[in-house]
Amino acid sequence: MAGNFNMAPQKVPMPERDPKERARCFQEVAMGYTPEQAQEEATRCLHCKAKPCVSGCPVGVPIPDFIAAVAAGDFLQAYDIIRTTNSLPAICGRVCPQENQCEGKCVRGKKGEPVAIGRLERFVADYAREHGYTGKSEAVKPNGMRVAIVGGGPAGLTCAGDLARLGYQVTIFEAFQVAGGVLMYGIPEFRLPKEIVQKEIHALEEMGVEIQPDMVIGKILSVDELMESGYDAVFIGSGAGLPRFMNIPGEALVGVCSANEYLTRINLMHGYDPKYATPVIKSKAVAVVGGGNVAMDAARSALRMGAEHVYIVYRRSEAEMPARLEEVHHAKEEGVEFKNLCNPVEILGDETGRVNGLKCIRMELGEPDESGRRRPVAVPDSEFVLDVDTVIMAIGTSPNPLISATTEGLDTNRWGCLVVNEEMATTKEKVYAGGDAVTGAATVILAMGAGKTAAASIDEVLRGGNAAKA
Repeated sequence: MAGNFNMAPQKVPMPERDPKERARCFQEVAMGYTPEQAQEEATRCLHCKAKPCVSGCPVGVPIPDFIAAVAAGDFLQAYDIIRTTNSLPAICGRVCPQENQCEGKCVRGKKGEPVAIGRLERFVADYAREHGYTGKSEAVKPNGMRVAIVGGGPAGLTCAGDLARLGYQVTIFEAFQVAGGVLMYGIPEFRLPKEIVQKEIHALEEMGVEIQPDMVIGKILSVDELMESGYDAVFIGSGAGLPRFMNIPGEALVGVCSANEYLTRINLMHGYDPKYATPVIKSKAVAVVGGGNVAMDAARSALRMGAEHVYIVYRRSEAEMPARLEEVHHAKEEGVEFKNLCNPVEILGDETGRVNGLKCIRMELGEPDESGRRRPVAVPDSEFVLDVDTVIMAIGTSPNPLISATTEGLDTNRWGCLVVNEEMATTKEKVYAGGDAVTGAATVILAMGAGKTAAASIDEVLRGGNAAKA
């Protein structure tokens, strides 16, 4: 059997657009495997008995099983295997931090590169979509119960899909005009094409999930009113869309915005497309403050929107950056300039109230703080000014307080995040929550894992745990 394994130490490379070409367009950067490349990569899997990769997946995809199907050339069977636990495979294959999860546990990674699980998942999902295959359609008997999902982001979509498979009548109440949450407004087209997001959502609708857009829960209807209207349980997956700022002088100047606003205008409101009249800041030089994936998305989007110079301003060193290594690598390739160990102290403006500079101070790393990372300490008399006309803050987000403020009995912590137990149950009976509304800004796959846990918990309470029988 061992002779059938491909023992190449490196992954099969993923074809990508040339950095100079892609830095000025919103077409997807990674171009995906061919069937031959996918099969070649799939034969690198050793099919370990312990299956450590599965333990690293928050939604429990049967990874060795789908990879075996890919190696055998049965790509549609591989899709069916993935869909048993993951409702959004084309999305996960593109944006999940596999290096910290499934691939991070892969045995092949000990003496080389791990199996390219994310690339294979993406290939399988794309192959199924391109061939018009939506998966095995198994008739689900309605169980007569209804669940309301607040928010159509990764957590809500996953919870909805799992509950629909169990026979629940599920309605997603989405605040925006289109479902998808951060998948639509936050992650740029060049990383996650919106057409793919909508096709994944359409697959859920074909399962019977109803989506009601333009429904701001907490304003149009309250959580209590949802319960009173006949829903047996409510899941809150409303995300964390409230941006944070630094509270430094100059943040009220024209040309300062949050990454959330900037990316929403470009992505959800089609600001990158000249056919739309969406107002987006036109910049020559942009400073993006932060070091996470959102900062990379904003910086790379600014380049594509025509900026001549784009800077990442981050107070720690590159080694401490929370962004995926892949995103940092792509940003550098495209021309983003990194100003690490620098911290903004003031945004400067001209006589008309517009940004014309960002005053920063250089930092050095001191002793570790509560996060385990070395605390950045300002270097005296090291201030300098970056010549920019736009400053984008990408230093985190927190949940919008609208739902918690309008729902009696729904507890939050000091950061405004909903309090839940291990079953994702809130402090209010038959109300569950998950994703960024609970954790603050985190990853898509962790939000999906929370949605999956909540669906199982809702079923346990409402039907006494008949999920296995469904």
